[in-house]
Amino acid sequence: MHQPHFAEPASDRPRPQSLRDLFLSFTWLALQGFGGVLAVVQREVVEKKRWLTPDEFLEDWAVAQVLPGPNVINLSLMIGDRYFGLRGAVVAVAGMLTVPLGVILVLAVLYAQFAGNPQVAGALRGMGAVAGGLIAATGIKLIPALRRHPLGFVACLAFIALVFAAIALARIPLGWVLIVLGGAACAWTWWKLDA
Repeated sequence: MHQPHFAEPASDRPRPQSLRDLFLSFTWLALQGFGGVLAVVQREVVEKKRWLTPDEFLEDWAVAQVLPGPNVINLSLMIGDRYFGLRGAVVAVAGMLTVPLGVILVLAVLYAQFAGNPQVAGALRGMGAVAGGLIAATGIKLIPALRRHPLGFVACLAFIALVFAAIALARIPLGWVLIVLGGAACAWTWWKLDA
């Protein structure tokens, strides 16, 4: 029988030492996340801190993607809840939002002053390329975890190709892609696990 990954983590695994550690860790993650925090969260939570395995990260990230709201906030909420319940969820989200909110407010005031400057506009466009590279690198790092997926590696790659084609080429709205392809992947995986 398949054990849900969100069961209480084993006590011998690395974990946040306290609510303060959780808050500071997510604050640090958020402050590193200029242009997209996914790559930073994956590196810190999976590779450095080892709070999640690559498979757990992939599963949690998939859930975070389909929930309403910012993906990384959803993920922080799930990680906080995993280790400290409701208090952990609140603390992790607060860590993601508190200090970065102050930074964003300061940057918004500065941007309002210098928005018409062509150098500022050019710099922001350049950061878009960096953000795209970070997202692509993280996606590539997650591919090995798909080798252990119940659908099999080839089926997972087929879903990746279908999602890419639907969103990037056919320009189908994300909601429809999630409902149709995400629903199909979930139903097929559930059937395979139940078989």
